[in-house]
Amino acid sequence: MDVSKRITELQASPIRRLAPYAREAIERGTKVYHLNIGQPDIKTPPGVIEAIRSYEQPFIAYGASEGREELRAALPAYYKSYGVDVKTDEILITTGGSEALHYTFMTLCDSGDEVIIPEPFYTNVASFAQVVGVTLVGVTSRMEDKFALPPLSEFEAAITERTRAILICSPNNPTGYIYSREELEALLAICKKHDLFLVVDEVYREFCYDGEAFVSVLAFEEYGDRVVCLDSFSKRYSMCGARVGAFVSRNKAVIASALKLGQARLCPPEIEQIAAHAALGTDALFTSEGIGEEVDINSRESRG
Repeated sequence: MDVSKRITELQASPIRRLAPYAREAIERGTKVYHLNIGQPDIKTPPGVIEAIRSYEQPFIAYGASEGREELRAALPAYYKSYGVDVKTDEILITTGGSEALHYTFMTLCDSGDEVIIPEPFYTNVASFAQVVGVTLVGVTSRMEDKFALPPLSEFEAAITERTRAILICSPNNPTGYIYSREELEALLAICKKHDLFLVVDEVYREFCYDGEAFVSVLAFEEYGDRVVCLDSFSKRYSMCGARVGAFVSRNKAVIASALKLGQARLCPPEIEQIAAHAALGTDALFTSEGIGEEVDINSRESRG
């Protein structure tokens, strides 16, 4: 018997595909630097680990599909530190940022629709798009321009009747580029003109260097009905394996629609959400200056 054509045509993760070679090299005694996996090299905040150790319930029950209320209610204060006013009912907790991206494609697009994305981009975006039948249309950012936003004319030229959204990542994975307020405003204007969504992966918002300032797409409240923000606890708190992310939008129809997917998978990880709530109490210096003891990530399996 054959497996599905969908899975046969799906590309294996270029990142994960390297993991067996790395493990073999480590077993041979070779020092390996995992440039393929975005695993921070500092310890997870002690309060996060303690929250897991302190779990005392007699069983681990199903939680709310939209995520634990205490976690969703605590997140607005975190976003407020970036000058952004987000309400609890505008946040869905997801199983990592990856699920938030999957929800985005499923909620905004039908099979055959298109999403415009600056390239190079995070490789797994292509896998999620392919699974749901979405075509990614690339516009090239160039090294000689420090991977800045490609000319707006290229975005305009790429728009067709099947275009549903523009997807960017800021700070960008893999280029590190941080989109300016002016660039975000320009993209939002294009989205309004052509009735598109702007989706911004902000997972790396704490990773800004050389005096660069991060601006969240959520700061543009006047465009709230066409904005989706993707977030994750993985990188800023060095808790990648916990798989806790967020899908954020002021568009109530989008939130309600994405919640249907959340209900289908029942709930995000319950204990890990408790750990994520504890992470929000971490000293801001942890993320702003990378405080924490270095650990040898070669001594354990890297986690995506």
